[in-house]
Amino acid sequence: MIDPQLSEALSRRRFLKSTASGIGTVALASLLRDEGLLAAPAGSARPHFAPKAKRCIYFFMEGGPSQMDLFDPKPKLNELDGQPMPDSLLEGVKFAFTQKESARLMGSPRSFRKYGECGMDMSDLLPHLSTCADDIALVRSMYCEQFNHLPGQLLMLTGSPLRGWPTLGSWLNYGLGSESSDLPGYVVLTTLGRGLPGGAASWSSGFLPSNYGGSLFRNAGSPVLNLENPPTITAAMQQRSLEAITALNRQRLDATGHAEIAARIANYELAFRMQSAAPELLDLSGESPSTLEAYGVNRQDKSGFEGSFARNCLLARRMVERGVRFVTLFLSTWDQHSNLDSGLSTNTRISDQPVAALLKDLKERGLLEDTLVVWGGEFGRTPLGENRKGFAKVTGRDHHPYSFSLWMAGGGVKGGQIIGKTDEIGWGVTEDPIHVHDLHATILHLFGFDHEELTYRFQGRDFRLTDVHGKVVKKLLA
Repeated sequence: MIDPQLSEALSRRRFLKSTASGIGTVALASLLRDEGLLAAPAGSARPHFAPKAKRCIYFFMEGGPSQMDLFDPKPKLNELDGQPMPDSLLEGVKFAFTQKESARLMGSPRSFRKYGECGMDMSDLLPHLSTCADDIALVRSMYCEQFNHLPGQLLMLTGSPLRGWPTLGSWLNYGLGSESSDLPGYVVLTTLGRGLPGGAASWSSGFLPSNYGGSLFRNAGSPVLNLENPPTITAAMQQRSLEAITALNRQRLDATGHAEIAARIANYELAFRMQSAAPELLDLSGESPSTLEAYGVNRQDKSGFEGSFARNCLLARRMVERGVRFVTLFLSTWDQHSNLDSGLSTNTRISDQPVAALLKDLKERGLLEDTLVVWGGEFGRTPLGENRKGFAKVTGRDHHPYSFSLWMAGGGVKGGQIIGKTDEIGWGVTEDPIHVHDLHATILHLFGFDHEELTYRFQGRDFRLTDVHGKVVKKLLA
């Protein structure tokens, strides 16, 4: 059955079709936006109550950052370094690589201090982020059931460990639409040379219409592959091509009323407008030298990772300023099965300065109040050293979904607090356990949605981000 709003839209298009030989793409885009088919197709939701957050920047630290080396100090773990863990804690536990019969506890070489008026513990690897402690809500009691990367990443990003589900960014784009007519509502930035196991599934729209999916941007050169016209194609030629394609898509939409065809029309039109908006977005010449220095955009390292990630952080601020609803910044890989100390040092050297600079920049510009910032990975690391077969030394930690840390700031979050506790060696949660579904329910709440009511009907069933789980973590709310 075609939605009544869509039927009315189709009737209007038939009228326009009968009174003109063709509709220009600009006029069509205006019509689609008026009908809700460009920014929010028929059937999309509206906030259920007044939102605290308008936009989100999500730092996804792929691989699983080690919580006891960054955010959750464990003096007792250091005391017990080299000793076996009680068999009772290991019963029924699965590891990705650790040989649990011979595994030993491994302390942390990091030093911790308390920062801010709130007295938040942070590692010496985070000298810049520690200056933002009073704006951060640090959650030490995250947990999930997935102990391998791809299922864990999909669960954190989509609410399901299986491929084919919409990501959090897609759900918010579906629920709220984009604030910008010239840029996507959902943009993805990856760091130069560092891939992701899930690939496009990490920003897919799943079973939602495709215009709600993430758009992968590059931070140099052409922002989107194939966005620029070939030298032999003029603007007039492109305009005629778009009009012809739109006319064909419109005929099919008239016949079927399928939302994916409306999404296809919207995607073509958005791509046309992005040809002028996206290059301006990537042009940092208008940013002050002090801003570029604060983010570390011009930092030089052999890999290029430091400058690449810093540039992405600055671009994220520019994107939310221009109406992009959701920005995900991926940084791989925090998967330190070995060489934990040097690996964490590298990752925090890449990320600590620009992440802190972004928080401060948003706050100075009055954007942090309604911009939600989230930082975390798919799980944490074990308090046990990883004694994988074939390793000459134990220098890293295995995957650990039973307790890990994540932080949030801005967008209606109550900063300057630590939520949740783990046991004395960091194995399990002892206070305020927060599942991934609870995190998602809370994020949707900050954007004005009851997570049980934001649904999309697919294959005869109403789906939602939290499936049949989740509760709002009220301690996180300002």
